[in-house]
Amino acid sequence: MSMIPVSDKPVIPRHAASLVIYEQRGDDTFVLMGKRAKAHRFLPNVYVFPGGRVDIADANLRPSAPLPKDVQRQLSQPADMANAVAAAAVRETHEETGLIIGNVEGNQLIPDFSNLDYVARAITPTMSPIRFNTRFLMIDAQHVTGKLAGSGELIDLKWVTVQDAFKMSLVDVTEFVLEETLKKLSTPAQNVSKVPLFTYYRGKPLIRNS
Repeated sequence: MSMIPVSDKPVIPRHAASLVIYEQRGDDTFVLMGKRAKAHRFLPNVYVFPGGRVDIADANLRPSAPLPKDVQRQLSQPADMANAVAAAAVRETHEETGLIIGNVEGNQLIPDFSNLDYVARAITPTMSPIRFNTRFLMIDAQHVTGKLAGSGELIDLKWVTVQDAFKMSLVDVTEFVLEETLKKLSTPAQNVSKVPLFTYYRGKPLIRNS
């Protein structure tokens, strides 16, 4: 379903990043999701993956280990975006869930990008008053530490199977990312240079390679 508000004038989308943390348990794939509070202006009362806007400071957050070269290359459009996107995904995940991808030294998060993969991108439709150009990354939970806590921005944080996730309150973009995550896990050697983009054309969903 689509729950995006409408605007008369197109808004330039802001860069954002989101992280799909998955875990294989036997034949089931679990993902970590949380519900956005009803007070949120953008997508209230729906389940999402942790993530948020890319901040200027994210470009200066130095990782303990870099992105895989193919992921770095694909995220580098524009050229200076790769590390900032990865940093935002890891930082927002830490803030919203308490989980750590890397280490925390004192109060400083030292991210580790080496196990991140790039699964999908989505751009909010032009008629929305709040727009994002979001890159969705993914990581196996075995590379994640910490206990679920977070800032409270996401409520009802929980691990759910992908099949059960489809039964929850989701927007179309989240359903798309779940599907692409399963595809990525079933064919891990696929060419990362062709990342699917979910966007809209004349108000209707459109999926193409970016």
